[in-house]
Amino acid sequence: MIQKLKRYPLSILTIAVVWYLSIWFLPPDYIELPSINFLDKWTHFIMYGGTCSVIWFEYLRSHDSLNWQRLLLWAWLAPVIMGGVIEIVQEQCTANRCGEWLDFAADTVGCTLAIVIGLLMNYLKQRYDRKS
Repeated sequence: MIQKLKRYPLSILTIAVVWYLSIWFLPPDYIELPSINFLDKWTHFIMYGGTCSVIWFEYLRSHDSLNWQRLLLWAWLAPVIMGGVIEIVQEQCTANRCGEWLDFAADTVGCTLAIVIGLLMNYLKQRYDRKS
């Protein structure tokens, strides 16, 4: 467990931040949010895409080759399931938050885009390693 904490500190931190923002954080009423269509969905997309990209980054930093089963499990499926669980918790266990299927869909799209970003990071890493 200590080894995972040393290998993936930013991933663990971003996951903790997502949980905090999703369950406990409420913006004060006096903050006026900009009127952007689907701002909440964009936020979910960026939070989950960013979290999964950090997982990819730390994975690529500490491994020489890709283990697709491990990556799909921990850098895609686990965050997607986490997004679904958070939406259920928001709906069932909080009085001030509500779960939405479109939030879950935005989480999933963000995680899926992170695969593309991770593959790009892997390509750039391999290219840099060949030049060194």
